Amino acid sequence: METKDSNGNILGDGDNVHVVKDLKIKGMSKSLKRGNVIKNIRLTNNPQEVECRVGKAQIVLKTQFLKKA
Repeated sequence: METKDSNGNILGDGDNVHVVKDLKIKGMSKSLKRGNVIKNIRLTNNPQEVECRVGKAQIVLKTQFLKKA
């Protein structure tokens, strides 16, 4: 199973991605704004999700809202 971003590019462990859309994150007071760069993602067992670190929080994001940097 290949993990692909919103444009169809294949993602791998340690890649950097951009957020395509403003996202509200449950449990966090602030949201991720469009264009934010998230570094060093990790793949999960689900090809539609990736794990990443935002500040001190570890979160899981859907790949449909990400674009490879």
